[in-house]
Amino acid sequence: MMSPEDEILKNLLLTEELIDEEQLIELEEEYKRTGRQFQNILIDYDIIDLDQLLELIAGHIGTDVVNIADMEIDHKIIDLISADYARMYGTIPFEADENTVKVVCSNPLDYKIADELSFMLEKDVLVYVARETQIENAIEKYYPTESMGDMLNDLDINIGSEEEEDWDTDDLENMANDTPIIRFVDVVLFQAIKDKASDVHFEPFETSFKIRYRLDGVLYEMSPPPKNLAVPVISRIKIMSGLNIAERRIPQDGRIQVRVAGKMIDLRVSTIPTQFGESVVLRILNRSTVNLDLDMLGMNEDIIAQIRSVISLPNGIFLVTGPTGSGKTTTLYSSLKEVSAPEVKVLTAEDPVEYDLEGIIQLPVNNTVGMTFARALRAFLRQDPDIIMVGEIRDLETAQMAIQASLTGHFVFSTLHTKEAADTITRLIDMGVKPFLLNSSLVGVLSQRLIRKVCDACKYEYDPTDEELELLDIERFEIGKGKFYKGKGCAMCNSTGYKGRKAIIEMLKVTPEICDLITKYSPTAVIRRKAKEQGMVSIREDGIKAILNGETTVEEVVKYT
Repeated sequence: MMSPEDEILKNLLLTEELIDEEQLIELEEEYKRTGRQFQNILIDYDIIDLDQLLELIAGHIGTDVVNIADMEIDHKIIDLISADYARMYGTIPFEADENTVKVVCSNPLDYKIADELSFMLEKDVLVYVARETQIENAIEKYYPTESMGDMLNDLDINIGSEEEEDWDTDDLENMANDTPIIRFVDVVLFQAIKDKASDVHFEPFETSFKIRYRLDGVLYEMSPPPKNLAVPVISRIKIMSGLNIAERRIPQDGRIQVRVAGKMIDLRVSTIPTQFGESVVLRILNRSTVNLDLDMLGMNEDIIAQIRSVISLPNGIFLVTGPTGSGKTTTLYSSLKEVSAPEVKVLTAEDPVEYDLEGIIQLPVNNTVGMTFARALRAFLRQDPDIIMVGEIRDLETAQMAIQASLTGHFVFSTLHTKEAADTITRLIDMGVKPFLLNSSLVGVLSQRLIRKVCDACKYEYDPTDEELELLDIERFEIGKGKFYKGKGCAMCNSTGYKGRKAIIEMLKVTPEICDLITKYSPTAVIRRKAKEQGMVSIREDGIKAILNGETTVEEVVKYT
């Protein structure tokens, strides 16, 4: 569903006759399919350029477009709005008098921001329009994010000397609502979202308290805060996510919504009790950094064509496999969006629901009340679906229900934790699935890994060593015109040499020849060999292609394949 601001923009375009109804339908379909910002879609489709778009918005709200990059704003004006509000709303004040404050805002069509700022400042607020990059740079300039060390030095927190076991609910609430603790947690979350981290880990140990971000699949540790901050910080996160702060003996799950630069971002929260206190992991679900579109996942065109040919079938089971964090959910969601349509009913059972998908009914699995994947599947079959997605096949009962669903005319998407596509078949047989049922239902298995991409800003070409070629099991003549790259490390990639990730994939289609091997209980190696004879490109081979295309490094491919 489009935001109210995008609806306003859509109506503006129609009023100004910049688009017609037919174009609007196409733009809305692209928005639903990809989840990208509506403004970016308009620019990419050459409906309007950025400067024209800003003028259109400014004209609608009755102000002007300003260039704040050339301004030197007085700090007395900057101090009118706190750093927290500036980051939250993506806003900068640039001029003020006794009665009025002029601001630029990342989301100028959101009238609520002006209302809230007006209430807070007790002045009239006029919203002007500027390029979003200028606003981001100005926030960095005038409201610089403190280093963790500086912020810890500034914190003035009185924790008390009682043992943790003696703290009651009121103590925990008071500590969690202490202003320095609130500020500390807000800055940690803002930095993680700004750096496009996928997860934040809060980990108490016997003599230390660690905070780590996961960027491009790798964990990086921040400056460690004092050990005595562990309980109040974790209690603060539990309050934000609606969890029971007094209960520290069992795992808990919750969600947090935070506003950053005027955009709402979901955080999935998971706590577990450990020997030295509760450990908390936040999964950052930021739709703006995940493009749920098969064409935008960085897969080879041949793989995308194979996926589309499989998921367009009227019934069957399509499995996506790989370890945790290999991008299975993103591939599944993108495939679901590909086949979702008004005339198609789609139901999903997930543990947990990670993204809300327009037009798709999503059910969160809850084992504590008996709502398992198998039970959800059984209920789904009475809901007249066309397509079903079950988050994971964990046991024989779920596998049998998925097969029953496919045999009764439904298409089923799911995941399995196996190391390669061919191994998925033997894993299902080991679970107890009969080969003839697999042959009647399974139509394709996609196995994938996520590898880091070499940073475009600092990568350099080099000649691979004989040892590297031996690790990849290729001969020097096979390189052809391909080139090998590494990253030096720069400010763009946090000195890692890597920026972003891509999937490397193998796709096994269940052909009549593969079915014969399944019937004979053939081992994984035999199924893999036959699939490769029929054109399957292995994950390792896809990784080598990525190396020769200058997308990644030998180290990444060897590590993940």
